[in-house]
Amino acid sequence: METAEHSRVSKREFISRVAVRSGLPVKVVGAVYTALFSELRCAVGDGETVVLTGFGRFYRQAHKGHKVRFGKQDVGDYPVLKFSASRSVNRRLEKEGGTGGNPEPERDREREAVS
Repeated sequence: METAEHSRVSKREFISRVAVRSGLPVKVVGAVYTALFSELRCAVGDGETVVLTGFGRFYRQAHKGHKVRFGKQDVGDYPVLKFSASRSVNRRLEKEGGTGGNPEPERDREREAVS
């Protein structure tokens, strides 16, 4: 069972939230989401490191295989996608930990900065 502190956001809900935050149609955000993650997988799959300044980096890392006790064959070495958040993202998570993912406090700060 998941608590409010550890709830999950589905792809559909995530896209919907981004659409609301950006003011763009859900279809447009969905298309961008698909293209963004396809490009990310291709770039990292080709051995590139994707650095999103102010957010973090995505990179490929070798994972050591292991022997299988009850199976047909051992698992060989394989690549995994890794993510390393930037310091600024980690600090922001620390500061905004109590907002529950609500974008309103951030929007309020953005409005104050503009005025």
